[in-house]
Amino acid sequence: MDRNAPIGIFDSGVGGLTVAREIIRQIPEERIVYFGDTARLPYGSKSRDTIIRYSRQIIRFLQTMNVKAIVIACNTASAYALETVRAEADIPVIGVINAGARTAVHATGNKRIGVIGTEGTIGSGIYTEVMKKMKPDIEVFGKSCPLFVPLVEEGLLHDSVTDEIASRYLSMLKGKYIDTLVLGCTHYPLLRSTIRRLMGEGVTLVNPAYETALELRELLKSQDMSRDEHVPLQGEKYQFFVSDLAEKFTDFAAAILPGQVKETRQISVEDY
Repeated sequence: MDRNAPIGIFDSGVGGLTVAREIIRQIPEERIVYFGDTARLPYGSKSRDTIIRYSRQIIRFLQTMNVKAIVIACNTASAYALETVRAEADIPVIGVINAGARTAVHATGNKRIGVIGTEGTIGSGIYTEVMKKMKPDIEVFGKSCPLFVPLVEEGLLHDSVTDEIASRYLSMLKGKYIDTLVLGCTHYPLLRSTIRRLMGEGVTLVNPAYETALELRELLKSQDMSRDEHVPLQGEKYQFFVSDLAEKFTDFAAAILPGQVKETRQISVEDY
């Protein structure tokens, strides 16, 4: 595998840009190919079989871009498809769940952890399963927040409607006296200020995007796959692809990655 090849990242839409942002911050020398499946979002309400099929198609596309590793920057796809596609791939594939779960377990003091995510992620019970393997005596409380993704995709990050919906979703978790909350969807860090205000300063918010970037950095180092900074870049450093609404994606991405998203290209991912 060419150590100077790019890293592939995919998500159902713009949420995975929070993972891309952290990867750029933590390993700025690496190249990135990002794919957002904007034609088929949200993933959270779809079946396991459908998510696995989507993930396989996207991975086949990313492999045509000669990526050296793939990050599934989507909690739902990480929960439903990671083990299947990892077994099929000939390059490293990581998700966003393990790193976030590990951080939450280390952060909690009262052993009461909340997880917010899509219906798919919460319904899978994956965070509870992973965290209880790490620390069997903790309690995990999951809450699906299905409206958060469309609110983020529509750019309603600071809006009275978002505040009202967030307040309704989070009231259950506030009643469980959690001291740690996992933002179990890559869209949710974009609502961090609202979630922080509603949950209060006493609750630690865990952003799996940051932890996943650290995990990727260590993976590349351990497998001697880090990019050689002395080799000149060939082509664009960061490339962005979507399955629909390329112009809208570019406009939104500019707020998350200022100056980094020069162009977004639309592809027919179902051809892969």
